[in-house]
Amino acid sequence: MLLGGEEVAMFRRRTTTALAALGVLLGGLSVAPAGGPAVAAPAAHSERLLFDGGGESLNGITYHSFRIPSLVRTRANTLIAFAEGRASNNRDWGNINLVFKRSEDNGATWSALDEVVGAGQGTWGNPTAVVDSSNGRIWLFMSWNPAGYSQNGDDGTTRITAWEHRKVYVSSSSDDGRNWTDPVDLTATLKPRTFASGAAWAWDAMGPGVGVQTSTGRLVIPALHRNIYSDDHGATWKVQRITTSGGVAQEGTSEGTVLELTDGRLMRNDRAVGSVWEDAKRRWVTRGTIEGGFATFVPDDTLLDPRAQGSVLRYNLDSPTRIVFLNSASTETRTRMTVRISYDEARTWPVYRRLSDAPLPSWPGLGSGSVAEGGYSSMAKTADYFVGALVEVNENTAASDTSRRSIVFRKFNLPWMLNGTPE
Repeated sequence: MLLGGEEVAMFRRRTTTALAALGVLLGGLSVAPAGGPAVAAPAAHSERLLFDGGGESLNGITYHSFRIPSLVRTRANTLIAFAEGRASNNRDWGNINLVFKRSEDNGATWSALDEVVGAGQGTWGNPTAVVDSSNGRIWLFMSWNPAGYSQNGDDGTTRITAWEHRKVYVSSSSDDGRNWTDPVDLTATLKPRTFASGAAWAWDAMGPGVGVQTSTGRLVIPALHRNIYSDDHGATWKVQRITTSGGVAQEGTSEGTVLELTDGRLMRNDRAVGSVWEDAKRRWVTRGTIEGGFATFVPDDTLLDPRAQGSVLRYNLDSPTRIVFLNSASTETRTRMTVRISYDEARTWPVYRRLSDAPLPSWPGLGSGSVAEGGYSSMAKTADYFVGALVEVNENTAASDTSRRSIVFRKFNLPWMLNGTPE
């Protein structure tokens, strides 16, 4: 149950004080005054091809496809965009490396393609980043499996059936994302051995997307059926399996997002899997705490879901509070990318706009100038009060592994999202 008005007001005052000391909003984002430049500016948007499948090379590899984005804004207001660089095709397995680009001017220009990790022929994937606003360190969690393995054993690969076939790694940067530490294997600490049923916990996934830093300074990373967190700025990491207050494990979702609410609780907004998705074909949501457990996951009637990842962003805390959500508003296709705004802590979503209202340009090499936009995404608030969004695109509508995948960077402001809707 949400706190009453006086309690919420008190929480906001305490949070504002804490954030002023940190100089950031929850998750590393600054607050735009409610009646200030964010609202008063004219509607604006821009689009650019950021990761060009088939058109960018690094360390001798011309990457066939880029997928699975993660976008954060650092304490120095640098945007860092991460992605999986898929060397030979667009599949979820094979030689996949974690790559990145940086922008120091709110996304107007970007650095050349660079690499966090690409060791070996295995899969480095599911980038999930979080910024520690107290010291500027950026943490990047990732999943790894050896070459020749995949989730379902497709195309002659070996199915992942053992705990050690899928691992948890973390890298970090202390120089605003220019250089990254060698990934450290934290699997023994952060991946449970069995599910609630007693079955071996084999397949696993970080995020993908981003984590959050709460108003207490805690760092939280969403992962499969659990939250990974640190209360000592990443010196140690712990794991909390998502359970109800009664201790019942909740294991019907995957590819989770995490956000702190104004009452101090966390919200998970996840992709449903298997029969759980068939029950409602919606995003599944729960609220709770690491210490006290979570409510039972329930579907959000508004948030249609085509069985794909989504992204969520705290836009501001001052009145009216706004949370932004982005995914494909469909139960059938990933190509109806829709951005939504909530004013009541993600309970209702009265404002929405399709990204297709701002058509993408024609880019040479991508399906003879045509692209199908939609799929995974990641958002960050820029220092100039825009929302920056990484969104996957397909060079055409073909589903085969020959279709190249790329990632665009969209940038739009609050008036563009509102599209004339009064607040």
